[in-house]
Amino acid sequence: MRPFTFQRATSAGEAAAAVAANPGAKFIGGGTNLLDLMKLGIEQPVHLVDVSRLPLAAIEDTPDGGLRIGAEVRNSDLAADIRVRSRYPALTQALLSGASAQIRNKASTAGNLLQRTRCYFFYDRNMPCNKRSPGSGCAALSGFNRMHAIFGASQSCIAVHPSDMAVAMTALDARIETVSASGDTRTIPIGDLHRLPGEMPDVETSLSHGEMITAVVLPPPPAGRQIYRKVRDRASYAFALVSVAVVVDVRQGRISSARVAMGGVAPKPWRTSGAEQVLSGGQVSDDVLERAAEAALAGAQGAGANDFKILLARRTLRATLSAATQTA
Repeated sequence: MRPFTFQRATSAGEAAAAVAANPGAKFIGGGTNLLDLMKLGIEQPVHLVDVSRLPLAAIEDTPDGGLRIGAEVRNSDLAADIRVRSRYPALTQALLSGASAQIRNKASTAGNLLQRTRCYFFYDRNMPCNKRSPGSGCAALSGFNRMHAIFGASQSCIAVHPSDMAVAMTALDARIETVSASGDTRTIPIGDLHRLPGEMPDVETSLSHGEMITAVVLPPPPAGRQIYRKVRDRASYAFALVSVAVVVDVRQGRISSARVAMGGVAPKPWRTSGAEQVLSGGQVSDDVLERAAEAALAGAQGAGANDFKILLARRTLRATLSAATQTA
Protein backbone atom coordinates (compact mmCIF):
# COMPACT_ATOMS: atom_id res chain seq x y z
CA MET A 1 0.00 0.00 0.00
CA ARG A 2 1.42 3.37 -1.01
CA PRO A 3 0.13 6.26 1.09
CA PHE A 4 -1.67 9.13 -0.63
CA THR A 5 -3.73 12.12 0.42
CA PHE A 6 -7.32 12.74 -0.62
CA GLN A 7 -9.25 15.92 -1.31
CA ARG A 8 -12.90 16.38 -2.28
CA ALA A 9 -13.12 19.41 -4.58
CA THR A 10 -16.03 21.84 -4.29
CA SER A 11 -15.63 23.39 -7.74
CA ALA A 12 -14.01 22.57 -11.08
CA GLY A 13 -11.59 25.46 -10.65
CA GLU A 14 -10.53 24.25 -7.22
CA ALA A 15 -10.01 20.73 -8.57
CA ALA A 16 -7.89 21.95 -11.49
CA ALA A 17 -5.77 24.14 -9.22
CA ALA A 18 -5.22 21.33 -6.70
CA VAL A 19 -3.97 18.91 -9.35
CA ALA A 20 -1.87 21.53 -11.13
CA ALA A 21 -0.11 22.42 -7.87
CA ASN A 22 1.10 18.86 -7.31
CA PRO A 23 2.99 16.91 -10.02
CA GLY A 24 1.91 13.66 -8.36
CA ALA A 25 -1.79 14.51 -8.18
CA LYS A 26 -4.62 12.89 -10.17
CA PHE A 27 -8.30 13.54 -10.65
CA ILE A 28 -10.60 10.71 -9.61
CA GLY A 29 -14.20 10.45 -10.77
CA GLY A 30 -15.66 7.00 -11.31
CA GLY A 31 -12.26 5.46 -10.59
CA THR A 32 -12.98 2.37 -12.68
CA ASN A 33 -9.56 2.45 -14.37
CA LEU A 34 -7.43 4.48 -11.98
CA LEU A 35 -8.10 2.32 -8.93
CA ASP A 36 -7.18 -0.85 -10.83
CA LEU A 37 -3.90 0.75 -11.91
CA MET A 38 -3.17 1.91 -8.37
CA LYS A 39 -3.70 -1.60 -7.02
CA LEU A 40 -1.17 -2.91 -9.54
CA GLY A 41 1.34 -0.18 -8.75
CA ILE A 42 1.20 1.21 -12.29
CA GLU A 43 -0.33 4.50 -11.22
CA GLN A 44 1.16 5.88 -8.01
CA PRO A 45 -0.49 9.22 -7.28
CA VAL A 46 0.46 10.97 -4.08
CA HIS A 47 -2.71 13.04 -4.00
CA LEU A 48 -6.22 12.29 -5.31
CA VAL A 49 -8.70 15.05 -6.07
CA ASP A 50 -12.25 13.72 -6.07
CA VAL A 51 -14.44 15.40 -8.70
CA SER A 52 -17.31 12.90 -8.56
CA ARG A 53 -19.62 15.19 -6.56
CA LEU A 54 -19.15 18.33 -8.63
CA PRO A 55 -22.26 19.62 -10.46
CA LEU A 56 -21.09 18.13 -13.76
CA ALA A 57 -23.63 15.33 -14.16
CA ALA A 58 -26.26 17.05 -16.31
CA ILE A 59 -27.19 16.40 -19.95
CA GLU A 60 -28.42 19.68 -21.40
CA ASP A 61 -29.80 20.77 -24.75
CA THR A 62 -27.73 23.40 -26.53
CA PRO A 63 -29.31 26.32 -28.42
CA ASP A 64 -28.31 24.88 -31.80
CA GLY A 65 -29.98 21.51 -31.16
CA GLY A 66 -26.99 19.58 -29.82
CA LEU A 67 -26.28 18.22 -26.35
CA ARG A 68 -23.86 19.26 -23.63
CA ILE A 69 -22.84 16.24 -21.54
CA GLY A 70 -21.28 16.91 -18.15
CA ALA A 71 -17.97 15.25 -17.39
CA GLU A 72 -19.50 13.27 -14.52
CA VAL A 73 -22.50 11.90 -16.40
CA ARG A 74 -22.44 8.13 -15.88
CA ASN A 75 -22.18 5.93 -18.93
CA SER A 76 -25.42 4.14 -18.06
CA ASP A 77 -27.32 7.43 -17.71
CA LEU A 78 -25.95 8.73 -20.99
CA ALA A 79 -26.87 5.57 -22.86
CA ALA A 80 -30.41 5.64 -21.44
CA ASP A 81 -31.15 9.30 -22.09
CA ILE A 82 -34.00 9.52 -24.60
CA ARG A 83 -32.32 12.40 -26.46
CA VAL A 84 -29.18 10.35 -26.96
CA ARG A 85 -31.13 7.24 -27.93
CA SER A 86 -33.22 9.06 -30.52
CA ARG A 87 -30.74 11.61 -31.89
CA TYR A 88 -27.36 9.87 -31.41
CA PRO A 89 -28.13 6.12 -31.53
CA ALA A 90 -24.53 5.21 -32.40
CA LEU A 91 -23.45 6.67 -29.06
CA THR A 92 -25.98 4.61 -27.13
CA GLN A 93 -24.92 1.49 -29.06
CA ALA A 94 -21.27 2.17 -28.26
CA LEU A 95 -21.90 2.78 -24.57
CA LEU A 96 -23.97 -0.36 -24.16
CA SER A 97 -21.27 -2.46 -25.83
CA GLY A 98 -18.67 -1.35 -23.30
CA ALA A 99 -17.73 -3.00 -20.00
CA SER A 100 -20.52 -4.35 -17.79
CA ALA A 101 -23.70 -2.80 -16.40
CA GLN A 102 -22.03 -2.38 -13.00
CA ILE A 103 -19.06 -0.52 -14.47
CA ARG A 104 -21.28 1.62 -16.71
CA ASN A 105 -23.18 2.67 -13.59
CA LYS A 106 -19.96 4.05 -12.13
CA ALA A 107 -17.88 5.16 -15.13
CA SER A 108 -17.99 8.85 -16.04
CA THR A 109 -17.95 10.52 -19.44
CA ALA A 110 -14.58 12.21 -18.88
CA GLY A 111 -13.12 9.10 -17.28
CA ASN A 112 -14.14 7.00 -20.26
CA LEU A 113 -12.31 9.36 -22.62
CA LEU A 114 -9.20 9.40 -20.43
CA GLN A 115 -8.99 5.70 -19.57
CA ARG A 116 -5.62 4.13 -20.23
CA THR A 117 -4.76 1.25 -22.53
CA ARG A 118 -5.39 -2.38 -21.62
CA CYS A 119 -2.19 -3.56 -23.34
CA TYR A 120 -1.01 -6.71 -21.56
CA PHE A 121 2.54 -5.41 -21.31
CA PHE A 122 1.45 -2.08 -19.84
CA TYR A 123 -0.27 -4.03 -17.06
CA ASP A 124 2.69 -6.38 -16.47
CA ARG A 125 5.32 -4.54 -14.44
CA ASN A 126 7.85 -7.25 -15.22
CA MET A 127 7.81 -6.31 -18.91
CA PRO A 128 9.28 -3.22 -20.59
CA CYS A 129 6.71 -0.59 -21.55
CA ASN A 130 7.48 2.94 -22.71
CA LYS A 131 4.00 4.10 -21.75
CA ARG A 132 4.46 2.93 -18.16
CA SER A 133 8.21 3.50 -17.87
CA PRO A 134 9.56 5.83 -20.60
CA GLY A 135 12.72 4.56 -22.25
CA SER A 136 12.33 0.95 -21.14
CA GLY A 137 11.19 -0.36 -24.54
CA CYS A 138 8.02 -1.86 -25.98
CA ALA A 139 7.56 -5.57 -25.34
CA ALA A 140 4.52 -5.67 -27.62
CA LEU A 141 6.58 -4.99 -30.74
CA SER A 142 7.97 -8.51 -30.71
CA GLY A 143 5.57 -10.08 -28.19
CA PHE A 144 1.99 -11.28 -28.34
CA ASN A 145 0.38 -8.29 -30.01
CA ARG A 146 -2.97 -9.66 -31.15
CA MET A 147 -4.94 -6.74 -29.63
CA HIS A 148 -2.59 -4.04 -30.86
CA ALA A 149 -2.57 -1.17 -33.34
CA ILE A 150 -2.54 -1.35 -37.12
CA PHE A 151 -2.64 2.45 -37.48
CA GLY A 152 -0.80 5.30 -35.78
CA ALA A 153 1.73 3.18 -33.89
CA SER A 154 5.45 3.83 -33.58
CA GLN A 155 8.59 1.95 -32.62
CA SER A 156 7.95 3.16 -29.08
CA CYS A 157 4.39 1.88 -28.64
CA ILE A 158 1.70 -0.07 -30.50
CA ALA A 159 -1.01 -0.06 -27.81
CA VAL A 160 -4.59 0.86 -28.69
CA HIS A 161 -7.07 3.15 -26.97
CA PRO A 162 -9.85 1.02 -25.43
CA SER A 163 -12.88 3.35 -25.44
CA ASP A 164 -16.05 2.50 -27.36
CA MET A 165 -17.73 5.77 -26.47
CA ALA A 166 -14.88 7.85 -27.88
CA VAL A 167 -15.18 6.15 -31.28
CA ALA A 168 -18.85 7.07 -31.61
CA MET A 169 -18.16 10.59 -30.37
CA THR A 170 -15.42 10.93 -32.99
CA ALA A 171 -17.87 10.07 -35.77
CA LEU A 172 -20.29 12.60 -34.25
CA ASP A 173 -17.66 15.41 -34.22
CA ALA A 174 -17.82 15.95 -30.46
CA ARG A 175 -15.97 18.80 -28.78
CA ILE A 176 -14.31 18.66 -25.35
CA GLU A 177 -14.63 21.55 -22.90
CA THR A 178 -11.93 22.01 -20.25
CA VAL A 179 -10.87 24.32 -17.46
CA SER A 180 -7.30 24.97 -16.29
CA ALA A 181 -5.88 25.93 -12.90
CA SER A 182 -5.95 29.61 -13.91
CA GLY A 183 -9.65 29.38 -14.70
CA ASP A 184 -9.09 29.56 -18.45
CA THR A 185 -11.41 27.42 -20.54
CA ARG A 186 -10.96 25.97 -23.99
CA THR A 187 -12.74 23.71 -26.45
CA ILE A 188 -10.87 20.84 -28.12
CA PRO A 189 -12.13 18.86 -31.13
CA ILE A 190 -12.24 15.23 -30.01
CA GLY A 191 -9.81 14.29 -32.78
CA ASP A 192 -7.20 16.50 -31.11
CA LEU A 193 -7.69 15.21 -27.57
CA HIS A 194 -5.65 11.99 -27.85
CA ARG A 195 -2.06 11.98 -29.09
CA LEU A 196 -0.30 9.39 -31.20
CA PRO A 197 2.63 7.80 -29.33
CA GLY A 198 5.53 8.95 -31.49
CA GLU A 199 8.58 8.90 -29.22
CA MET A 200 6.59 9.86 -26.09
CA PRO A 201 3.83 7.28 -25.62
CA ASP A 202 3.51 8.23 -21.95
CA VAL A 203 2.01 11.58 -23.05
CA GLU A 204 -1.42 10.40 -24.11
CA THR A 205 -3.52 13.55 -24.46
CA SER A 206 -3.21 17.21 -25.35
CA LEU A 207 -4.34 18.21 -21.84
CA SER A 208 -1.87 20.00 -19.60
CA HIS A 209 -1.33 18.76 -16.04
CA GLY A 210 -4.27 20.00 -13.99
CA GLU A 211 -6.45 20.77 -16.99
CA MET A 212 -9.82 19.19 -16.32
CA ILE A 213 -12.56 18.08 -18.70
CA THR A 214 -15.85 19.67 -17.69
CA ALA A 215 -18.13 18.61 -20.55
CA VAL A 216 -18.46 17.02 -23.97
CA VAL A 217 -20.56 18.88 -26.53
CA LEU A 218 -22.29 17.07 -29.37
CA PRO A 219 -23.30 19.22 -32.35
CA PRO A 220 -26.81 18.84 -33.77
CA PRO A 221 -27.38 15.25 -34.88
CA PRO A 222 -26.11 14.63 -38.41
CA ALA A 223 -28.46 13.53 -41.15
CA GLY A 224 -28.49 9.86 -42.03
CA ARG A 225 -28.33 6.48 -40.35
CA GLN A 226 -25.96 5.89 -37.43
CA ILE A 227 -24.51 2.48 -36.54
CA TYR A 228 -21.87 1.32 -34.08
CA ARG A 229 -20.60 -2.23 -34.53
CA LYS A 230 -18.09 -3.98 -32.29
CA VAL A 231 -16.22 -7.22 -32.97
CA ARG A 232 -14.73 -8.85 -29.88
CA ASP A 233 -13.75 -12.22 -28.44
CA ARG A 234 -16.77 -12.46 -26.11
CA ALA A 235 -20.34 -11.28 -26.39
CA SER A 236 -19.88 -8.90 -23.47
CA TYR A 237 -17.28 -7.40 -21.15
CA ALA A 238 -14.50 -7.49 -23.74
CA PHE A 239 -12.55 -4.78 -25.51
CA ALA A 240 -12.86 -4.40 -29.26
CA LEU A 241 -10.67 -6.24 -31.69
CA VAL A 242 -12.22 -3.86 -34.21
CA SER A 243 -15.11 -1.45 -33.90
CA VAL A 244 -16.75 0.86 -36.42
CA ALA A 245 -18.96 3.93 -36.06
CA VAL A 246 -20.60 5.21 -39.23
CA VAL A 247 -23.02 7.99 -40.08
CA VAL A 248 -24.26 7.73 -43.66
CA ASP A 249 -26.88 9.92 -45.33
CA VAL A 250 -28.41 8.35 -48.43
CA ARG A 251 -30.72 10.31 -50.72
CA GLN A 252 -32.25 8.87 -53.88
CA GLY A 253 -29.66 6.13 -54.10
CA ARG A 254 -26.68 8.45 -53.64
CA ILE A 255 -24.56 8.98 -50.52
CA SER A 256 -24.69 12.70 -49.77
CA SER A 257 -22.41 12.53 -46.74
CA ALA A 258 -20.54 9.97 -44.65
CA ARG A 259 -18.52 9.81 -41.46
CA VAL A 260 -16.44 6.81 -40.48
CA ALA A 261 -14.45 6.18 -37.28
CA MET A 262 -12.81 2.99 -36.09
CA GLY A 263 -11.77 1.65 -32.70
CA GLY A 264 -9.45 -1.09 -31.50
CA VAL A 265 -7.05 -0.30 -34.33
CA ALA A 266 -5.01 2.72 -33.15
CA PRO A 267 -3.74 4.59 -30.07
CA LYS A 268 -6.72 6.93 -30.49
CA PRO A 269 -10.16 6.74 -32.12
CA TRP A 270 -9.31 6.55 -35.81
CA ARG A 271 -11.21 8.78 -38.26
CA THR A 272 -10.96 7.32 -41.76
CA SER A 273 -11.09 10.25 -44.16
CA GLY A 274 -10.16 8.04 -47.12
CA ALA A 275 -13.36 6.04 -46.75
CA GLU A 276 -15.40 9.20 -46.28
CA GLN A 277 -14.05 10.67 -49.51
CA VAL A 278 -14.93 7.54 -51.49
CA LEU A 279 -18.43 7.41 -50.04
CA SER A 280 -19.43 11.06 -50.25
CA GLY A 281 -21.25 11.70 -53.51
CA GLY A 282 -21.08 8.08 -54.62
CA GLN A 283 -23.90 5.81 -55.61
CA VAL A 284 -24.97 3.12 -53.18
CA SER A 285 -23.34 0.10 -54.78
CA ASP A 286 -21.21 -2.86 -53.81
CA ASP A 287 -18.31 -1.35 -55.73
CA VAL A 288 -18.42 1.97 -53.84
CA LEU A 289 -18.76 0.30 -50.45
CA GLU A 290 -15.90 -2.09 -51.21
CA ARG A 291 -13.65 0.72 -52.39
CA ALA A 292 -14.47 2.71 -49.26
CA ALA A 293 -13.52 -0.24 -47.05
CA GLU A 294 -10.26 -0.67 -48.95
CA ALA A 295 -9.50 3.05 -48.66
CA ALA A 296 -10.11 2.93 -44.92
CA LEU A 297 -7.45 0.25 -44.50
CA ALA A 298 -4.88 1.83 -46.80
CA GLY A 299 -1.66 2.15 -44.84
CA ALA A 300 -2.63 -0.35 -42.17
CA GLN A 301 0.34 -2.31 -40.87
CA GLY A 302 0.25 -5.38 -38.68
CA ALA A 303 2.90 -6.41 -36.17
CA GLY A 304 2.56 -10.17 -36.45
CA ALA A 305 -0.18 -11.60 -34.27
CA ASN A 306 -2.51 -8.74 -35.15
CA ASP A 307 -2.17 -9.01 -38.93
CA PHE A 308 -5.66 -10.53 -39.07
CA LYS A 309 -7.09 -7.20 -37.91
CA ILE A 310 -6.53 -5.65 -41.34
CA LEU A 311 -8.91 -8.06 -43.05
CA LEU A 312 -11.26 -8.10 -40.07
CA ALA A 313 -11.48 -4.30 -40.04
CA ARG A 314 -12.16 -4.14 -43.77
CA ARG A 315 -14.92 -6.74 -43.56
CA THR A 316 -16.46 -5.16 -40.46
CA LEU A 317 -16.55 -1.74 -42.08
CA ARG A 318 -17.95 -3.18 -45.31
CA ALA A 319 -20.76 -4.95 -43.45
CA THR A 320 -21.54 -1.85 -41.36
CA LEU A 321 -21.69 0.37 -44.43
CA SER A 322 -23.98 -2.11 -46.13
CA ALA A 323 -26.37 -1.99 -43.15
CA ALA A 324 -26.21 1.81 -42.98
CA THR A 325 -27.06 2.25 -46.67
CA GLN A 326 -29.96 -0.17 -46.83
CA THR A 327 -33.27 1.42 -47.66
CA ALA A 328 -36.35 0.65 -45.63
